[in-house]
Amino acid sequence: MAVSLRQLEYFVAVVDQGSFTRAAEVLHVTQPGLSHQIQALERELGGPLLERLPRKVRLTPAGRTVLPHARASLAHAERVSSTARRASGMNAVELHIGTLFSLSIGVMPAAFRAWRRDYPDVQAHLVEFRHADDLAAAMDAGRADLAVGPVPADWTGPSRPLGAEEFVIVGHPDAGLPAEPGPVRLADLAEHHWVHFTHHSGLSEYVDRACADAGFRPRVAIRTEQGPAALAMVQAGLGISLVPCNIIPPAFDGVVLRPERSVNRLLSVYARDRPDPITEAFVTAIADAPVTPPHIAKRLG
Repeated sequence: MAVSLRQLEYFVAVVDQGSFTRAAEVLHVTQPGLSHQIQALERELGGPLLERLPRKVRLTPAGRTVLPHARASLAHAERVSSTARRASGMNAVELHIGTLFSLSIGVMPAAFRAWRRDYPDVQAHLVEFRHADDLAAAMDAGRADLAVGPVPADWTGPSRPLGAEEFVIVGHPDAGLPAEPGPVRLADLAEHHWVHFTHHSGLSEYVDRACADAGFRPRVAIRTEQGPAALAMVQAGLGISLVPCNIIPPAFDGVVLRPERSVNRLLSVYARDRPDPITEAFVTAIADAPVTPPHIAKRLG
Protein backbone atom coordinates (compact mmCIF):
# COMPACT_ATOMS: atom_id res chain seq x y z
CA MET A 1 0.00 0.00 0.00
CA ALA A 2 1.35 3.46 -0.90
CA VAL A 3 0.76 6.80 0.81
CA SER A 4 -2.16 8.62 -0.83
CA LEU A 5 -2.79 12.33 -1.26
CA ARG A 6 -6.04 11.88 0.66
CA GLN A 7 -4.15 10.57 3.67
CA LEU A 8 -1.73 13.50 3.52
CA GLU A 9 -4.65 15.92 3.19
CA TYR A 10 -6.31 14.41 6.27
CA PHE A 11 -3.05 14.50 8.24
CA VAL A 12 -2.45 18.19 7.41
CA ALA A 13 -6.07 19.05 8.25
CA VAL A 14 -5.80 17.44 11.69
CA VAL A 15 -2.60 19.39 12.38
CA ASP A 16 -4.07 22.68 11.17
CA GLN A 17 -7.38 22.27 13.01
CA GLY A 18 -5.81 20.91 16.18
CA SER A 19 -8.29 18.05 16.57
CA PHE A 20 -9.83 15.12 14.72
CA THR A 21 -13.34 16.46 15.30
CA ARG A 22 -12.73 19.88 13.73
CA ALA A 23 -10.73 18.35 10.88
CA ALA A 24 -13.59 15.96 10.07
CA GLU A 25 -16.02 18.89 10.01
CA VAL A 26 -13.80 20.91 7.65
CA LEU A 27 -13.25 17.93 5.35
CA HIS A 28 -16.92 16.89 5.46
CA VAL A 29 -16.07 13.31 6.44
CA THR A 30 -16.91 11.17 9.43
CA GLN A 31 -14.49 11.16 12.34
CA PRO A 32 -14.08 7.34 12.24
CA GLY A 33 -13.25 7.54 8.54
CA LEU A 34 -10.71 10.27 9.20
CA SER A 35 -9.12 8.31 12.03
CA HIS A 36 -8.92 5.20 9.85
CA GLN A 37 -7.02 7.10 7.13
CA ILE A 38 -4.57 8.60 9.65
CA GLN A 39 -3.94 5.17 11.18
CA ALA A 40 -3.33 3.71 7.71
CA LEU A 41 -0.85 6.52 6.99
CA GLU A 42 0.97 5.86 10.27
CA ARG A 43 1.20 2.14 9.52
CA GLU A 44 2.58 2.87 6.07
CA LEU A 45 5.20 5.26 7.47
CA GLY A 46 6.16 2.95 10.33
CA GLY A 47 5.07 4.86 13.41
CA PRO A 48 2.77 7.44 15.01
CA LEU A 49 2.68 10.92 13.56
CA LEU A 50 0.26 12.40 16.07
CA GLU A 51 0.02 12.20 19.84
CA ARG A 52 -3.63 12.06 20.92
CA LEU A 53 -4.14 14.23 24.01
CA PRO A 54 -7.44 14.76 25.88
CA ARG A 55 -8.32 18.04 24.16
CA LYS A 56 -5.85 18.36 21.29
CA VAL A 57 -3.33 16.56 19.13
CA ARG A 58 0.41 17.09 19.05
CA LEU A 59 2.95 16.16 16.43
CA THR A 60 5.44 13.44 17.26
CA PRO A 61 9.07 13.89 16.09
CA ALA A 62 8.19 11.76 13.06
CA GLY A 63 5.12 13.91 12.43
CA ARG A 64 7.21 17.10 12.49
CA THR A 65 9.49 15.56 9.88
CA VAL A 66 6.63 14.43 7.64
CA LEU A 67 4.51 17.62 7.84
CA PRO A 68 6.50 19.90 5.47
CA HIS A 69 6.75 17.09 2.91
CA ALA A 70 3.01 16.49 3.18
CA ARG A 71 2.29 20.17 2.58
CA ALA A 72 4.69 20.23 -0.39
CA SER A 73 3.06 17.14 -1.93
CA LEU A 74 -0.41 18.65 -1.65
CA ALA A 75 0.78 21.96 -3.09
CA HIS A 76 2.47 20.21 -6.00
CA ALA A 77 -0.66 18.18 -6.73
CA GLU A 78 -2.73 21.38 -6.80
CA ARG A 79 -0.25 23.00 -9.19
CA VAL A 80 -0.45 19.96 -11.50
CA SER A 81 -4.24 20.15 -11.53
CA SER A 82 -4.25 23.91 -12.13
CA THR A 83 -1.69 23.62 -14.93
CA ALA A 84 -3.76 20.94 -16.67
CA ARG A 85 -6.91 23.10 -16.44
CA ARG A 86 -5.07 26.11 -17.85
CA ALA A 87 -3.58 24.08 -20.70
CA SER A 88 -7.03 22.77 -21.65
CA GLY A 89 -8.51 26.27 -21.65
CA MET A 90 -10.88 25.67 -18.73
CA ASN A 91 -12.34 28.63 -16.88
CA ALA A 92 -12.00 29.35 -13.15
CA VAL A 93 -8.32 28.44 -13.06
CA GLU A 94 -5.62 29.97 -10.90
CA LEU A 95 -2.05 31.08 -11.44
CA HIS A 96 0.30 30.98 -8.45
CA ILE A 97 3.34 33.23 -8.68
CA GLY A 98 6.16 33.29 -6.15
CA THR A 99 8.14 36.49 -5.63
CA LEU A 100 9.88 38.67 -3.07
CA PHE A 101 8.06 41.24 -0.96
CA SER A 102 9.78 44.20 -2.62
CA LEU A 103 9.04 42.93 -6.13
CA SER A 104 5.36 42.39 -5.38
CA ILE A 105 5.15 46.14 -4.77
CA GLY A 106 7.55 47.48 -7.34
CA VAL A 107 7.48 45.21 -10.41
CA MET A 108 4.40 43.00 -10.35
CA PRO A 109 1.44 45.44 -10.51
CA ALA A 110 2.19 46.68 -14.05
CA ALA A 111 2.67 43.10 -15.27
CA PHE A 112 -0.61 41.96 -13.72
CA ARG A 113 -2.47 44.90 -15.27
CA ALA A 114 -1.23 44.01 -18.75
CA TRP A 115 -1.79 40.27 -18.29
CA ARG A 116 -5.34 40.56 -16.96
CA ARG A 117 -6.46 42.44 -20.03
CA ASP A 118 -6.24 39.12 -21.87
CA TYR A 119 -7.11 36.79 -18.98
CA PRO A 120 -9.64 38.60 -16.76
CA ASP A 121 -11.17 35.33 -15.49
CA VAL A 122 -7.93 33.76 -14.26
CA GLN A 123 -7.34 34.35 -10.57
CA ALA A 124 -3.76 35.11 -9.60
CA HIS A 125 -2.20 34.31 -6.22
CA LEU A 126 1.03 35.91 -5.04
CA VAL A 127 3.20 33.80 -2.75
CA GLU A 128 5.64 36.28 -1.21
CA PHE A 129 8.95 35.71 0.56
CA ARG A 130 11.58 37.73 2.41
CA HIS A 131 14.61 36.03 0.88
CA ALA A 132 15.49 34.63 -2.55
CA ASP A 133 16.50 31.33 -0.91
CA ASP A 134 12.99 30.95 0.53
CA LEU A 135 11.53 31.68 -2.90
CA ALA A 136 13.70 29.01 -4.55
CA ALA A 137 12.78 26.46 -1.87
CA ALA A 138 9.09 27.18 -2.41
CA MET A 139 9.49 26.59 -6.13
CA ASP A 140 11.21 23.27 -5.43
CA ALA A 141 8.30 22.34 -3.17
CA GLY A 142 5.72 23.13 -5.86
CA ARG A 143 4.11 26.07 -4.08
CA ALA A 144 4.04 28.25 -7.20
CA ASP A 145 3.81 27.87 -10.97
CA LEU A 146 6.62 30.32 -11.60
CA ALA A 147 8.86 32.71 -9.68
CA VAL A 148 10.03 36.27 -10.18
CA GLY A 149 13.36 37.05 -8.51
CA PRO A 150 17.05 36.19 -8.68
CA VAL A 151 17.30 32.82 -10.43
CA PRO A 152 19.15 30.20 -8.32
CA ALA A 153 22.62 29.33 -9.63
CA ASP A 154 21.75 25.64 -9.89
CA TRP A 155 18.30 26.10 -11.48
CA THR A 156 17.75 23.68 -14.37
CA GLY A 157 14.24 24.66 -15.44
CA PRO A 158 13.19 27.36 -17.91
CA SER A 159 14.15 30.94 -17.04
CA ARG A 160 14.07 34.35 -18.72
CA PRO A 161 16.19 37.34 -17.64
CA LEU A 162 14.28 40.50 -16.74
CA GLY A 163 17.19 42.87 -16.20
CA ALA A 164 18.99 44.49 -13.28
CA GLU A 165 17.01 45.98 -10.43
CA GLU A 166 18.82 49.11 -9.26
CA PHE A 167 19.21 50.07 -5.59
CA VAL A 168 19.27 53.76 -4.65
CA ILE A 169 19.97 55.88 -1.60
CA VAL A 170 16.89 57.55 -0.10
CA GLY A 171 16.71 60.13 2.64
CA HIS A 172 14.59 62.83 4.25
CA PRO A 173 14.96 66.30 2.65
CA ASP A 174 16.69 67.43 5.86
CA ALA A 175 19.01 64.41 6.11
CA GLY A 176 22.02 66.33 4.82
CA LEU A 177 22.32 64.41 1.57
CA PRO A 178 23.57 66.12 -1.62
CA ALA A 179 20.84 68.13 -3.28
CA GLU A 180 22.02 67.34 -6.81
CA PRO A 181 20.82 64.10 -8.45
CA GLY A 182 24.33 62.95 -9.46
CA PRO A 183 26.02 59.78 -8.10
CA VAL A 184 27.05 59.79 -4.43
CA ARG A 185 30.00 57.99 -2.81
CA LEU A 186 28.72 55.61 -0.14
CA ALA A 187 31.89 56.24 1.87
CA ASP A 188 30.72 59.84 2.32
CA LEU A 189 27.59 58.54 4.08
CA ALA A 190 29.37 56.53 6.76
CA GLU A 191 28.45 58.96 9.56
CA HIS A 192 24.74 58.92 8.79
CA HIS A 193 22.27 56.80 10.71
CA TRP A 194 20.73 54.09 8.57
CA VAL A 195 17.33 52.50 8.27
CA HIS A 196 18.44 48.90 7.79
CA PHE A 197 16.69 45.57 7.24
CA THR A 198 16.29 42.59 9.55
CA HIS A 199 18.92 39.90 9.12
CA HIS A 200 16.51 37.36 7.59
CA SER A 201 15.43 39.86 4.92
CA GLY A 202 17.25 39.42 1.63
CA LEU A 203 17.55 43.22 1.33
CA SER A 204 19.89 43.37 4.33
CA GLU A 205 22.61 41.56 2.37
CA TYR A 206 22.69 44.27 -0.29
CA VAL A 207 23.01 47.06 2.27
CA ASP A 208 25.76 45.26 4.21
CA ARG A 209 27.71 44.35 1.08
CA ALA A 210 27.51 47.85 -0.41
CA CYS A 211 28.63 49.50 2.83
CA ALA A 212 31.42 46.96 3.34
CA ASP A 213 32.68 47.62 -0.19
CA ALA A 214 32.74 51.32 0.73
CA GLY A 215 34.80 50.56 3.85
CA PHE A 216 32.33 50.97 6.71
CA ARG A 217 29.55 49.32 8.66
CA PRO A 218 26.24 51.22 8.70
CA ARG A 219 25.22 52.92 11.94
CA VAL A 220 21.81 51.30 12.35
CA ALA A 221 19.02 53.44 13.78
CA ILE A 222 16.25 50.93 13.18
CA ARG A 223 15.69 47.66 11.34
CA THR A 224 12.59 46.67 9.44
CA GLU A 225 11.59 43.70 7.32
CA GLN A 226 10.18 45.32 4.20
CA GLY A 227 11.09 48.09 1.80
CA PRO A 228 7.91 50.20 2.14
CA ALA A 229 8.40 50.28 5.91
CA ALA A 230 11.98 51.45 5.37
CA LEU A 231 10.68 54.29 3.18
CA ALA A 232 8.24 55.32 5.90
CA MET A 233 11.07 55.38 8.47
CA VAL A 234 13.19 57.45 6.09
CA GLN A 235 10.32 59.90 5.59
CA ALA A 236 10.03 60.15 9.38
CA GLY A 237 13.64 61.32 9.50
CA LEU A 238 15.08 58.26 11.24
CA GLY A 239 17.93 57.79 8.79
CA ILE A 240 18.92 57.11 5.21
CA SER A 241 18.52 53.76 3.47
CA LEU A 242 19.46 51.75 0.37
CA VAL A 243 16.35 50.32 -1.29
CA PRO A 244 15.23 48.87 -4.63
CA CYS A 245 14.28 51.84 -6.78
CA ASN A 246 11.03 50.29 -7.98
CA ILE A 247 9.40 50.43 -4.53
CA ILE A 248 9.60 54.24 -4.43
CA PRO A 249 6.19 55.79 -5.23
CA PRO A 250 5.82 58.89 -7.40
CA ALA A 251 4.67 60.86 -4.33
CA PHE A 252 7.91 60.23 -2.39
CA ASP A 253 9.14 63.69 -1.40
CA GLY A 254 12.56 62.72 -0.10
CA VAL A 255 15.98 62.62 -1.73
CA VAL A 256 16.78 59.83 -4.23
CA LEU A 257 20.42 59.32 -5.23
CA ARG A 258 22.27 56.75 -7.29
CA PRO A 259 25.38 55.26 -5.61
CA GLU A 260 28.57 56.01 -7.49
CA ARG A 261 29.30 52.29 -7.47
CA SER A 262 26.06 50.73 -8.70
CA VAL A 263 24.19 48.21 -6.56
CA ASN A 264 22.03 45.87 -8.62
CA ARG A 265 20.02 42.68 -8.26
CA LEU A 266 19.65 40.56 -11.40
CA LEU A 267 16.04 39.44 -11.85
CA SER A 268 14.54 36.59 -13.85
CA VAL A 269 11.25 34.78 -14.18
CA TYR A 270 11.73 31.03 -13.81
CA ALA A 271 9.65 27.85 -13.67
CA ARG A 272 10.10 24.14 -13.10
CA ASP A 273 8.64 23.12 -16.45
CA ARG A 274 7.78 24.74 -19.78
CA PRO A 275 4.94 27.21 -19.05
CA ASP A 276 1.44 26.63 -20.44
CA PRO A 277 -0.05 29.41 -22.64
CA ILE A 278 -1.64 31.36 -19.76
CA THR A 279 1.55 31.24 -17.71
CA GLU A 280 3.64 32.13 -20.77
CA ALA A 281 1.47 35.19 -21.27
CA PHE A 282 2.36 36.36 -17.77
CA VAL A 283 6.06 35.71 -18.49
CA THR A 284 5.75 38.04 -21.48
CA ALA A 285 3.92 40.65 -19.41
CA ILE A 286 6.53 40.68 -16.64
CA ALA A 287 9.34 40.80 -19.21
CA ASP A 288 7.73 43.90 -20.77
CA ALA A 289 7.27 45.66 -17.42
CA PRO A 290 9.99 48.24 -16.61
CA VAL A 291 12.35 47.19 -13.81
CA THR A 292 13.13 50.87 -13.17
CA PRO A 293 9.91 52.95 -13.01
CA PRO A 294 9.84 55.93 -15.40
CA HIS A 295 9.38 58.45 -12.56
CA ILE A 296 12.55 57.17 -10.86
CA ALA A 297 14.55 57.07 -14.10
CA LYS A 298 13.58 60.74 -14.60
CA ARG A 299 14.64 61.71 -11.07
CA LEU A 300 18.00 59.97 -11.41
CA GLY A 301 18.68 61.62 -14.76
